[in-house]
Amino acid sequence: MTDAPTASVLDGHRPLEVPPGVESVDLEAKFTQLLFRASLLGNKLTEQKQQARAAQRELLGVLVEVDDALAALGLDRELVAHGRGAGLEATRRRLLGRLAKAGVKPMRLEGLAADPALTEIVGTEVRPGVAPETVVQTVVTGFFWEQEVLRRAQVVVAAPESALPPVEDPRGRLIGPEQAEETGKPEEPEAAAAESAAQPETVPATEPATESAAESATEPEPDPEPVEAPARPVPPRARRQAKAPGRPAKRAKRKK
Repeated sequence: MTDAPTASVLDGHRPLEVPPGVESVDLEAKFTQLLFRASLLGNKLTEQKQQARAAQRELLGVLVEVDDALAALGLDRELVAHGRGAGLEATRRRLLGRLAKAGVKPMRLEGLAADPALTEIVGTEVRPGVAPETVVQTVVTGFFWEQEVLRRAQVVVAAPESALPPVEDPRGRLIGPEQAEETGKPEEPEAAAAESAAQPETVPATEPATESAAESATEPEPDPEPVEAPARPVPPRARRQAKAPGRPAKRAKRKK
C-alpha cells in the first residue's frame, strides 16, 4: 500500500489542530463519565414515558366513564321519546371507535370463570346447571388497554345450588333444596303407611264432644218404653179399708 490515496483526500484541507493537553487525558475515566450521563438521560426519558402513559391511562379512564354515561342516557325514556336516542348511540359508537384505535377494547366475560384480576364480584345468583363462580351477568363493563387491564368489570356470578335458603317442611322441619325436591314428590303407599304408624295419633279433646253433640242434635231421641211396675201383694187391712165405705150406706138405710 502507498500513501498516495490518503494524500489525494487531504489535498486542499487543513489538518485539525490538536488541543494542548490531549495526550494527558484519561480516556477510560472520560468514557465512564459519558456512560453515566447516558444512563441518567435514559432514566429521565423512562420516567417521562411513564408519566405520559399514566396521564394517557387517566384520560382513557375518563373516556370510559363517558361511555358509561352515554349508555345510561340511551336508556332514558324521556330522551328517547324526544328523538335523542339515535344521536346518543351514534356518539357512543364514535367514542368506542376512538378508544379502539388507542388500544382500548371492552371485555366479554359472560360464560367464563370469574378471574379476580379482571372482575369484581358484586352479586351472586343461583342458576341451575351453571358451574359456580361463572359470570352470568355484567353490571359494569370492563376494558383492556393493550396488554393491561384499564378497568375491572363488575359482574354477577353463579352460586352453588346448596346456597339456596332452607325451605320449611309442612311437618315443621327445615330442609335443604335437594330435600325440598324430594318432599315435593308423592310418597309411596308403603312409606306413607310406615310413617303414619310411627307417628302417634293425636286426637283433639274437643272433637268427640262436638261429634256426639252434633249426632244428638241431628238424630231424634227414641221414646222411652213404658215400664210396668211389679204387682205388690195387698195386705188384709187394706182390703178391709177398701170395703169399709159401703157399710155406712147400709146403716143409713136401716135407720130410715
